[in-house]
Amino acid sequence: MTGSKKFDVIIIGGSYAGLSSAMALGRSMRDVLVIDSGLPCNRQTPHSHNFITHDGAKPSEITEQAKAQVLKYDTVRFLDGLAVRGTQNEEGFEITVKTGEIFRSEKLIFATGISDTMPDIKGFSDCWGISVIHCPYCHGYEFRDQNTAIMSNGEKAFHITSLVNNLTNKITILTRGTAEFTPEQTAKLNKHNIQVIEDEITEIEHENGHVKNVIFKDGKKMSFDAVYSPLPFRQHSDIPVSLGCELTEQGYIKVDHFQKTTAKGVFACGDNSAMMRSVSYAVASGGIAGSMANKELTDEQF
Repeated sequence: MTGSKKFDVIIIGGSYAGLSSAMALGRSMRDVLVIDSGLPCNRQTPHSHNFITHDGAKPSEITEQAKAQVLKYDTVRFLDGLAVRGTQNEEGFEITVKTGEIFRSEKLIFATGISDTMPDIKGFSDCWGISVIHCPYCHGYEFRDQNTAIMSNGEKAFHITSLVNNLTNKITILTRGTAEFTPEQTAKLNKHNIQVIEDEITEIEHENGHVKNVIFKDGKKMSFDAVYSPLPFRQHSDIPVSLGCELTEQGYIKVDHFQKTTAKGVFACGDNSAMMRSVSYAVASGGIAGSMANKELTDEQF
């Protein structure tokens, strides 16, 4: 990359949240570098939903359109690369990318997302984001009235089931072990004729990511059209923690209402800092992070 390597703000992550931050800063004539490794968590998802004006669009199309619009602002630059290290000094921050290049800025915005931890079930990752899904708001309408599994247990399973029950009455909970429901929860599940199966799962049969059958350890098969499965996750980047950003008990980067982290001069937005995994939320939180980073710069320089 040629040219200046000192910027007002470096944004790590160039998907919805990062690009939204970049637009807010570009429109304020801030020198911005967006660093992105090109691996969004929804790269297998065929269609994005519940984002007004883009309902049903391919996620990659939304990103491409957003990137083209953001790069029309002359002070915004984009780097295809992976940020591997971050340090802070008296003048601000230094970010090192995998090639060894070092870039400097006064403020940092992390829009790095999270990395889902897939279970050791054959076919699961092939279906992730296509018919093995995480969110009724993002995907539920497309699987309405269809045969649906909830692959989870306890409070999480009960919560998702209660939401999905409004979309279909063909629900089976797959706990993959001893069910962990309270007597009150069990009574509600029985009231809605929701079966709970505790058997271990070994495979998801599918065609190009579209679920056909769930196969259990004893060889039994059950046919489903969709499987909801909330997954554990880790932060996609460890740089925020290395700079002093605290995490919540759930593992998200701790931010305030203005997307400020607990590290001075550092902001976070999108999936890495909230459980609302949606394009619309990422765009909104990214816009706030960009605006507040600009405000901090303004307060310090004016």
